[in-house]
Amino acid sequence: MLLDARRRRLPKLFLLVIVLALPLTACGQDLGRSNFGRTTVPAAAGGTGQTTDGPITDAAVATNALRAIKPCQFLTKDALGALGLGTVEEDPSPSSIAFDTCSNKVKDPGGKEIRFEVELGNTLLPRADKTTGQIGGLPLRVSKSDDTDCLVAAMTALNPDLAITVSVTYAGDPCRPGQAVLEAAVQKVHNSPEKYSTPPGTVLTADPCAMADTSVVAAAVPSAKSAPSGLHSCDWKSNGTDPTITVKFLPGLPPIVGDGYSKVDIGGGVTAFRKQTSTSSSRCTVEWQHRPWQGDDVELAQVDYSSYAAEASSDDPCGKAVTVAKNVVTKLPKP
Repeated sequence: MLLDARRRRLPKLFLLVIVLALPLTACGQDLGRSNFGRTTVPAAAGGTGQTTDGPITDAAVATNALRAIKPCQFLTKDALGALGLGTVEEDPSPSSIAFDTCSNKVKDPGGKEIRFEVELGNTLLPRADKTTGQIGGLPLRVSKSDDTDCLVAAMTALNPDLAITVSVTYAGDPCRPGQAVLEAAVQKVHNSPEKYSTPPGTVLTADPCAMADTSVVAAAVPSAKSAPSGLHSCDWKSNGTDPTITVKFLPGLPPIVGDGYSKVDIGGGVTAFRKQTSTSSSRCTVEWQHRPWQGDDVELAQVDYSSYAAEASSDDPCGKAVTVAKNVVTKLPKP
């Protein structure tokens, strides 16, 4: 969903291809030859640690613990340089619309570019049958869709599934550098990771699944049940997948009127901005500024309603999204 005409993000097409396509090989089994320096990546299979089907009880990777961790620390020049993957020319780039995502790139000794994206609390994951062993005591899943794209995931929660992931695009063996970065990231998470400041009232540490009453959501989504769709996002769905209410917290520029957004009062002296975001289905987004974040950015709270089976003219998507937003705003942490 688009937040603001002034800031847009390219879709992560390579990630979607990785997740949806049938993997051709498992990185944990045959890493092959690559054009970067030798790394010391422990074998994924074997050893002791978390089983692949039981609950994950590692406190260091609990959802509440992961929410405040800075993702860019795993892709700094020093962090990547220590892995011997090649030359790191730039500082990592934090996502402009997510607290938990960061990217960077490396040039291997042969001049080929390796692109990395780290995400904490990813839910777009390889299937459970792609588990290849363990990494840092956590179940490791690997999905390699072709010769250049690989997704490696250290599972942090099961049913619903969440993971620390590294997505790699590399015209070599993308799984090997991905596993090297993931191994170092998991180790760092267990050993004093850098964290964001968490001032009173921040939504950074809030559980989005606890920020709406099921009874209120049920008016838009009958028999709604919540499930995390990330560290800072929660979906309410019924038995099927349609319709859906999503509550999400993210950084961004303060919302303004324009690009289809108009003001709406959601109570408590808070002005939100709503936009019907689709003409082919029934969808509306409501967002508002919660508190300052960093620089020109603020913390945003967002409620999205979507139904691909309904007609917007008769479904009133913005009415439903605004109703839930009026409930959410009363539950947010107080600055």
